[in-house]
Amino acid sequence: MAIEYEPIKPYADEKQLKMNISNSEKIEDPDYDDDKELSQLALQISEPTIANKGEKGPLIPTSNSRQLPLNHKQPQQPQHRLVSLDVFRGLTIVLMILVDDAGGLLPAINHSPWNGLTLADYVMPFFLFIVGVSLGLTYKRVSCRVTATRKAILRALKLLMLGLFLQGGFFHGLNNLTYGVDIQQMRLMGILQRIAIAYVVAATCEIWLKGDDHVTSELTLLRKYQFQWIAAFVLTIIYISLLYGLYVPNWEYQIPDATSSSAPKIFSVRCGVRGDTGPACNVVGMIDRKILGIQHLYRKPVFVRTKQCSINSPDYGPLPSDAPAWCQAPFDPEGLLSSVMAIVSCLVGLHYGHIIVHFKDHRDRIRLWLIPSSAFLVLGLALDIFGMHVNKAIYTFSYMCVTAGAAGFLFAGIYLLVDIYGYRRTTLVLEWMGKHALIIYILAACNIMPIIILGFYWKQPQNNILSLIGIGT
Repeated sequence: MAIEYEPIKPYADEKQLKMNISNSEKIEDPDYDDDKELSQLALQISEPTIANKGEKGPLIPTSNSRQLPLNHKQPQQPQHRLVSLDVFRGLTIVLMILVDDAGGLLPAINHSPWNGLTLADYVMPFFLFIVGVSLGLTYKRVSCRVTATRKAILRALKLLMLGLFLQGGFFHGLNNLTYGVDIQQMRLMGILQRIAIAYVVAATCEIWLKGDDHVTSELTLLRKYQFQWIAAFVLTIIYISLLYGLYVPNWEYQIPDATSSSAPKIFSVRCGVRGDTGPACNVVGMIDRKILGIQHLYRKPVFVRTKQCSINSPDYGPLPSDAPAWCQAPFDPEGLLSSVMAIVSCLVGLHYGHIIVHFKDHRDRIRLWLIPSSAFLVLGLALDIFGMHVNKAIYTFSYMCVTAGAAGFLFAGIYLLVDIYGYRRTTLVLEWMGKHALIIYILAACNIMPIIILGFYWKQPQNNILSLIGIGT
């Protein structure tokens, strides 16, 4: 007998509120083909499905009906999505669009100029957390590890190439419709590139680094995935050791003078320190300059809105008369070393996905989510107080902890409202956006929509659709 999903109604008695095994779902592995269109890439990396298949397994809901004969073939049940994950992803997309469009008007919600945490600083770790949860569901069962690894690498490469195209600098000069990028100056890292790196590392860990233990308790859950936790610990130690242990020498950079054809201006930045986490002399920037090359870094870093670099801080503004030399230097917020901690964020989300897979009771799931979420929040805030500041630009360990804890609490709350209490009508828009997250990101955040709008004009680019309705005139 198929088991219907019945949301728990508010103000029900204790018997009705009991969240037992029959309210749980079984996770089904999505089977993807390598030749799917690129528009399906978001589904490949972040959209698990849920089903009750009528077969034996640790996640099969039990029924109060009579047991069927052993030779009775139970009909396959329709697949159901984990709606709360779609809603969480859609909410993150809304948050991203909000801070991108309104961040210039409201600097308080824009990215923090350096240390600190604002609304915009939650977007990236939320995406990474969601990818981790999805991977825990997608790779619940792996028939062939080599094949699964190959597919994961191919998906990551597709996402990486898409990121290079969208964020490498190809789309620029929207007002005069000029495009193209010098490969010698192309930005190599970006949001999609970071997600691709975290995805392929977390997927590899999920495919290869898990035991055969049958999970019956929290302890056996940790034992089954102990090597993944060891990997997260090793990555954290590597990051902290490099961040505070490497020596950062003096360095210099040059920027072209746009007003004349004279030689570029050369700026010298004095460092000669270890363990500095400021904008000028941190190890994250040094590694990117050495490996990627300073010409391939992001040219509008957040620290240009600091008090040292802007008279309108925390908003953009002219340089103060005594501005330090590093204020105009390129710096990539999605750099190599900072991506190490981004991988850890993804591995944390992977653990939350494991809880969905191995624990069927709603109370158990929420409890096992809230405990580590609380621990991460407390640890992150404590580290910030004792000197390891919360910083998105260099993705400090304290920043990872605080944002992972916030993501865990938010996910648990959405799961409670949507998948348990069944409040889906109010979240239909977010659910739809979560199902089409990659397409919305490309259209809204990568200048594709402005290209579409501005690309149709009459005789001159200025006579475009927007000018016809009185915008931009």
